[in-house]
Amino acid sequence: MDVNVKLLKATSYICGMLLTIGMALFLYNYFVNGSSAWAAVGIGTVMGATFIFIMGIFLVATEETIGGKKEQGRQLS
Repeated sequence: MDVNVKLLKATSYICGMLLTIGMALFLYNYFVNGSSAWAAVGIGTVMGATFIFIMGIFLVATEETIGGKKEQGRQLS
């Protein structure tokens, strides 16, 4: 359980930083610079951060499910 909390916190910190960087890149290049190349990099960074966060939640949920089944099997024995 403690490992899952650590994994979820690490995932949220990393994704928060990536999300902030991606939004800053996109907003700067869309409104100030007008270049579409770096705006696309910002959009990709935001999408990558979202994907990493969803995968982290999936890994934690999977571990909880598998760990719960293993504990139930030990209690029955």
